[in-house]
Amino acid sequence: MKFQIQSTDNRSQARAGSFSTGHGLLETPIFMPVGTGGTVKAVHQHELADDINAPVILGNTYHLYLRPGTAVLKEAGGLHRFMNWNRTILTDSGGYQVFSMAANRKLTAEGAWFSSHIDGSRHLFSPEGVVDIQRLIGSDLTMAFDECTPWPCEEKYARDSMELTHDWLLRGIERFRQTEPLYGHEQFFLPIVQGSVFADLRKRSAEFIARQDMPANAIGGLSVGEPVEIMYEMIEVVNSILPVDKPRYLMGVGTPVNLLEAISRGMDMFDCVMPTRNGRNGMLFTSKGIMNIKNEKWKFDFSPIDVEGCSVVDRNYSKAYLRHLVTSGERLGAQIASIHNLAFYLWLVREARKHIFSGDFSNWKDIMIPRLSNRL
Repeated sequence: MKFQIQSTDNRSQARAGSFSTGHGLLETPIFMPVGTGGTVKAVHQHELADDINAPVILGNTYHLYLRPGTAVLKEAGGLHRFMNWNRTILTDSGGYQVFSMAANRKLTAEGAWFSSHIDGSRHLFSPEGVVDIQRLIGSDLTMAFDECTPWPCEEKYARDSMELTHDWLLRGIERFRQTEPLYGHEQFFLPIVQGSVFADLRKRSAEFIARQDMPANAIGGLSVGEPVEIMYEMIEVVNSILPVDKPRYLMGVGTPVNLLEAISRGMDMFDCVMPTRNGRNGMLFTSKGIMNIKNEKWKFDFSPIDVEGCSVVDRNYSKAYLRHLVTSGERLGAQIASIHNLAFYLWLVREARKHIFSGDFSNWKDIMIPRLSNRL
């Protein structure tokens, strides 16, 4: 997986690049819609491909392991065939989900024991086991098993957690190198920088991850409640160390403003549930700002959802119609809002890419930030 940097911004660390997986070309910066359990909620695969034009989506190892289970996925020929998606898939390792259930998990030398949120059954996630599960899923980009620390946390906890993540990474790399893909396409293994909000720990973790010389690198454990200024500071610390010539993935981030600020600090890949989750609840992200479509002010507004026309739904449906659907609890409302928000996120990162190429990214970002923060 060779990452080619095609253009850079002269006032920031922003860069535009590309790399290929067995299921297509990814042009960065890129946003990945979250398809946790083999589906992006309220959105068909053909809408993801045609209306949103998403080249990659994210699945989750924890959820796919529990349902439908690896036996089903293996019999189907992997997640791509199971869900009829012939573009790139990245799978998170499930670390965030396991460690968010502090009351129902236990760490041992083997890994993490946890109780299923579905039926309470007990399971073990080990670094080796998580590699095996992602081999069975067949994702193109697979993540190392890590511990995502909460915020706030004590420095000792963050340090111990980081060292555990590093130990697990070495075990995961060894298992990955001992095994082969199952479905005829290459898979890539990505480590994750941890260290909470402590700059010295982030520096140590970034140095350790960089030494592993994997094809891409991720930053985890941010956007978990810490102030955004600290998140940006940690990104800068880590990106001053991570290899320039490999993609950098900021996990679980975030708002449109977060994306542009992170791009300006050298990040390439993003995922977040916000576009679909907030969309289902009537919050729309637009080129002019944030809109609560339930508000009375949109009741007689028959103009398009967003003047930029980010997707087919923006051109075909009005604010008044979408407000009617959402306030009535109609499922189509959640579908249209989700498609719009995802299309907007993809439009935003593609616009960022265009402005990096044109040499005015920083000027454009400075104009967009107040717009994107505006409450309509």
